[in-house]
Amino acid sequence: MHGLGNDFVVIDAVNQTLPDDLEGMSRRLADRHFGVGCDQVLLVCPSKIADFKMLIFNNDGGEVEMCGNGIRCLARFVYDHKMTLKTHLEVETMAGIIKPEIVGNQVRVDMGKPHFDTDDWLWGKTVARDFTLEDHTFPITLVSMGNPHCIIFTKHLTDELVQNDGPKMESHPSFPHRINVEFIQVLNRHELKMRVWERGTGETLACGTGASASSVAAVLNGLTDRKMTIHLTGGDLQLEWSENEHVYMTGPTETVFTGEFK
Repeated sequence: MHGLGNDFVVIDAVNQTLPDDLEGMSRRLADRHFGVGCDQVLLVCPSKIADFKMLIFNNDGGEVEMCGNGIRCLARFVYDHKMTLKTHLEVETMAGIIKPEIVGNQVRVDMGKPHFDTDDWLWGKTVARDFTLEDHTFPITLVSMGNPHCIIFTKHLTDELVQNDGPKMESHPSFPHRINVEFIQVLNRHELKMRVWERGTGETLACGTGASASSVAAVLNGLTDRKMTIHLTGGDLQLEWSENEHVYMTGPTETVFTGEFK
């Protein structure tokens, strides 16, 4: 499945038993030459506290807390495969309970409240803080949506910027658990253009948690209103940082194919 080109292998782990080595399995599946190929592997698991539990593995085998495009795909998967009749779901993740809703051919997700003071970076709340990377300095804003994001506003989105600064920021010592990096061009008060470097994956065509974090960062920096469209490489997401402080993300999903992997 994919959400705006951010692609996933989604596996039913409710009705079948999987290997013990989930990291190794995920690396095999995610390999675009010798496996199926994807940005992340999503496991739909039973939960004692929600409708389902989602486990997420990057294509390097590392487990991560949350994925916005992924949870939209998971919601569509369990609904289309009649694993549930509910259109309003609660999904257990490492980032807490996330609530996706099937709305026609779109999925709207209550991403919860952003967090600013975590152990994912060396400072507390960080808005427009000057950050020096090798020979240049630029302002960064840090937002956690259950996973950490570094947002950089720029006048131009270039391959050099994303593919050079992205991996250096991801693994910078200032971010003990590594970090996702969003590069944002502000188009107007209601539109952003975004490219993303995801930790453990590299540049992807879209990132739902990254778009959510970027919408919050744009509001904190006084650049946009609370409702906006974010144009990602793979398509558009609708974001709202509501007055209750929850971030709501709406976007499409698509099933590409189904099969068996041995």
